Amino acid sequence: MAATAVDRGSWFPSLAVGVSLLKALFINSYHSTDFEVHRNWLAIAHSLPVSRWYHENTSEWTLDYPPLFAWFEFGLSHVARHFDDKMLAVDNLNYASPATVLFQRLSVIFADVLFIYAARECCRCVRDRKATRDVFHRPSFVLAVLLLWNFGLLIVDHIHFQYNGFLFGFLLLSVAKHMQSQHLQGALLFAILLNLKHIYLYVAPAYGVFLLRSYCFTQDHRDGSIKWTSFSPFRLLALGGIVAGVCALSFGPFIAMGQLPQVLSRLFPFKRGLCHAYWAPNAWALYNVLDKSLATLGVGLKLVNETTLPRASMTGGLVREFQHAVLPSVTPSVTLVCTLLSILPALASIWRRPRGAGGFLRCLLVCALASFTFGWHVHEKAVLIAVLPLSLLAVESREDAGIFLLLSTTGHYSLFPLLFTPAELPIKCALMLMFTIFSFAALGRLHSTKNCKMLYEDSPFSGQASLLRAPEVAYLSGLLALAVACELVFPLSPWQRKLPFLPLLATSVYASLGVCYSFVRLYVTLLRRDGVRKSKQL
Repeated sequence: MAATAVDRGSWFPSLAVGVSLLKALFINSYHSTDFEVHRNWLAIAHSLPVSRWYHENTSEWTLDYPPLFAWFEFGLSHVARHFDDKMLAVDNLNYASPATVLFQRLSVIFADVLFIYAARECCRCVRDRKATRDVFHRPSFVLAVLLLWNFGLLIVDHIHFQYNGFLFGFLLLSVAKHMQSQHLQGALLFAILLNLKHIYLYVAPAYGVFLLRSYCFTQDHRDGSIKWTSFSPFRLLALGGIVAGVCALSFGPFIAMGQLPQVLSRLFPFKRGLCHAYWAPNAWALYNVLDKSLATLGVGLKLVNETTLPRASMTGGLVREFQHAVLPSVTPSVTLVCTLLSILPALASIWRRPRGAGGFLRCLLVCALASFTFGWHVHEKAVLIAVLPLSLLAVESREDAGIFLLLSTTGHYSLFPLLFTPAELPIKCALMLMFTIFSFAALGRLHSTKNCKMLYEDSPFSGQASLLRAPEVAYLSGLLALAVACELVFPLSPWQRKLPFLPLLATSVYASLGVCYSFVRLYVTLLRRDGVRKSKQL
């Protein structure tokens, strides 16, 4: 194992430096409105007192992240003023000088140092095979590439513009700490993450149940069996103290100023509607298109009066505010109930039969995909919360590798509409192809029946020779045809003026099928592993 550590010390920095240089090439590329969002937040944090941060509304892009992220922007602003202090004026809307662009792009690249460190820690948690002849056959190397060179992060952070890599650094580092049995450190990192971006509440149930069951209950090895019967109130107090301390540090000043309701109203704006402007590929996209189809069919059969239908349901394409015409409209409470019901079996599974960090990670993925599939006003970028952690399982299990290939290919393609300018078309296509080809080739080689010894010895899937089943291959082939139609054929067709939203609709609906199927398949693996473990115990 010492040789492995030396080898890793040589190739990991090369991967990290290489991807950082690639990110630097995108500095002058297209950026979305999120660029102005974060410039505005820099200005708010730098120019206004804390008491005004969550009240300021000069720009439509008001501060709607938790307080720790506002303090992160505050820290960045003190560096930003050395580049161009005009970017820190609250009323200087849509300001994007060359110095501003340079600073914002570099800030994302340098913040990714945390993600690089987290990826390194995750690679340390993966067991390399002793008989591996070269580095390209090592799970740790494949995992490093899947994380550091992830297509979704590259385009969302370094072209579209966001700080997801910085945030995922906390998540992956937290997962790595739990895999190393450093549970208090993992809990601390996740508590910090929640106070940086509250979207990670998606996976909070997995953390809560896992830590309560596997950390607060200690193992009893009497009679040659393991029983989880000894409850430690001191461990529970330690966990509670960590969470309470981080939340007090984050929200305490706003509670003292009596502004907690105002902050929460910014964090949870339920009036934004069921779906984002571009429908995320989830169950509600399928629900919406079914409603549109029924409405169109009803009008054609003269069963429904077109004048009585909500305008958006027939002519608006993909819109933010969506009123269903035929099917019952969905409320935030309905999405919450659907999400909770979908994660309960997974939570019950790791509560009844704790399986260490592996079971926790699988439950985390179920919670992430369930929230993405059934959540309220889900953004398409949230699929990365499942794709990135799934990389850890993909290098260790043949079945999980197949799910990863399907979910990552579908989820990454669903991000294509974020980059809609012609100049970025060859960039996103080239990056997507490189990442996808590497994923298929590396994971296929890693789990080939000739060379692969399963790292999960109790896996019920070790006899399968192919990572993907025939229907899954056919689905991904259809995804390629859809990409050609939407990106190359449609812009040249007369339909572009009549139905400009059609590519978005087709992408959302087709990708929804793949994401929902991946969610079901992931759940099946969780329950089947649970069943295999139970039968062995019997």
